[in-house]
Amino acid sequence: MSTISPDNTITIALSVSDRSVSAAWYKKHLGFDELFSADEAGWTELATNTAGVTIGLGDAEKVSPGSTMPVFGVPNFDQARAALEAEGVAFDGETIEVEGMVKVAAFFDPDGNPLMIAEDLSQG
Repeated sequence: MSTISPDNTITIALSVSDRSVSAAWYKKHLGFDELFSADEAGWTELATNTAGVTIGLGDAEKVSPGSTMPVFGVPNFDQARAALEAEGVAFDGETIEVEGMVKVAAFFDPDGNPLMIAEDLSQG
């Protein structure tokens, strides 16, 4: 059973030491456009030049280059998480919700690579 529908987006989440500097770099060198920045969530999101794919920049005290996390957009977070858990997928803790913005949770593939599902709460 697929929990990721084809009409949603994917965000590649990157940990950065300075979101402003990183966002400026992506805009200047790769031509990406800033979609929004939420200081309270420590998050800036940029549209890439590929439809449906964004880059998310998250505040981090310590950055480990090479550590990225694909974030798959889902239309119903609770349903997607429950379906994955029913199949034995291991999640990394509880669901995180930023009220009126997003609901997210990280999980792992068989090799321990981190992935995340997210529901955009700002549209409803």
